[in-house]
Amino acid sequence: MKTANKAQSPGSKNRIGFWSAVLTTVLTVISFSIAINGTPLNSYAYPYIAPFIPFDFAWLIPALILMPTFVALTASIHYYAPNERKIFSQIALSFAIVCAVLLMADYFIQLTVVLPSTLSGETAGLSLFTEYNPHGMFVSLEVLGFLMMSAAFLFLAPIFDKGRLQQSIRWLFVASFILAVSSVVGLSTAGYDIVYSEVAIISITWIVLIVSGILLAVLFRRTAKMPQG
Repeated sequence: MKTANKAQSPGSKNRIGFWSAVLTTVLTVISFSIAINGTPLNSYAYPYIAPFIPFDFAWLIPALILMPTFVALTASIHYYAPNERKIFSQIALSFAIVCAVLLMADYFIQLTVVLPSTLSGETAGLSLFTEYNPHGMFVSLEVLGFLMMSAAFLFLAPIFDKGRLQQSIRWLFVASFILAVSSVVGLSTAGYDIVYSEVAIISITWIVLIVSGILLAVLFRRTAKMPQG
């Protein structure tokens, strides 16, 4: 019985939350840094089959690992949440899982289908799936995935309402959702290709992941150091 209680101790949950927050920040910084230095989408015309440039695909690897890490972070927040607000964190966790499934499938297809096919010269019908297509399936799934992440942020927001640190996390999540949804709706309504929505929403959510990851790491570290009753 003591072993079971120890395994489920608040300290263990806070340590998992801390390290998942740190890893989320690190992976997002790496993904963002590589992606912004890649080849611009408008560098290629139809059929959007680019020559093999390893650096262009490199960002997908840390971004792929980031998705289950984000789910682990959201699960940690769910266990951190007070009982009366776990309904919000449970909904957020559901959105996080949907986000992870969409984006992991999207990135995995690039690495295991598009990349090998391009290298082999088997490019027939590939334009719909390639990341260089400004209105292709890759971009569309990314927008949907990051909308799900933004929804997860919105439902995580009510968890944090005590003190300046928690309030900062709360309003960061709320602002992220508003900016992400308004950018997608606004750009789409204005008639821009979906790639513009993709660039906007991925920039917003990645910045929020970096900042909130740091804040959450501080929060979990502080909570872990608090005496347990």
